[in-house]
Amino acid sequence: MQLSFEPINLERLDSYRQQLSRCGQIASDYSFINLWSWGEEYGLQWAWHDQLVWIKQTHPIEALWAPVGDWRNADWPSILKAAAACCPRMIRVPEVLLEIWKSQGRTAMEISEAREHWDYLYDRQELVDLSGNRFHKKKNLLNQFKNKYESRYLPFGPEMVAHAKDMQEDWCAWRDCEGNDTLTAENKAIAKVLDNWQQLPGVTGGALRVDSTLAAYTVAEVMPDDSLVIHFEKGNPAYKGSYQAINQMFLENDASSCKLVNREQDLGDEGLRKSKLSYNPVDFVRKFKVALQA
Repeated sequence: MQLSFEPINLERLDSYRQQLSRCGQIASDYSFINLWSWGEEYGLQWAWHDQLVWIKQTHPIEALWAPVGDWRNADWPSILKAAAACCPRMIRVPEVLLEIWKSQGRTAMEISEAREHWDYLYDRQELVDLSGNRFHKKKNLLNQFKNKYESRYLPFGPEMVAHAKDMQEDWCAWRDCEGNDTLTAENKAIAKVLDNWQQLPGVTGGALRVDSTLAAYTVAEVMPDDSLVIHFEKGNPAYKGSYQAINQMFLENDASSCKLVNREQDLGDEGLRKSKLSYNPVDFVRKFKVALQA
């Protein structure tokens, strides 16, 4: 199997989304917006071969990601044997694909859990209603925001891009993005998405205005399985409760077609893990690291 990798590009966006729709499980990593916007940070490339799209990262380590396509109709023993000769390290492998490999008798691999890459899945209606004791603090912050500020919720569209970029610039100044490599990379990814908003099918979002000031915004993507991935969510720290407000109002107003909300991974950050768990996930997209053996 000869794989010819090339940079991820907008020209094959629609074809890629069709391939993604054929997978038995969709993890946030594999959304086109994630691959394309973070491509420079991870040195991501793709190769199209025999009805599968292979993803390779070259930074900070070289590794294959799980191939994208019709998982149920692939000859995995022979495919993975060839893949092992190309790059034996595979990461971000979704659980459903791993089970398919096992069912086909592919046992020449070492598997380890990648908890830091698990996606958090939530029931959209729960995050809209925020009912019960487990959501008490979030509902309280939401109500404080509503009561204190005369805000206006707006669907995110091309006319919001310049305002979001201005707020993002301020947000980076508040958080000192220049002193944090991760935030610097995220800022570049956000700018790439905002600058190309109209070319990205499935992209959606919302914004909150208080008078003429943007208090919060969110950028999301509707996936082929109708789940919703929240890519970026930013709140102005001057407005208490802005994060809780944009989260709840966006899901209430512009995400009614989606039952499941995917809020991506915690990347092993304990504070982020605690925050994501506090929103009561109903499930996870579990992912694994796999060492292939030829």
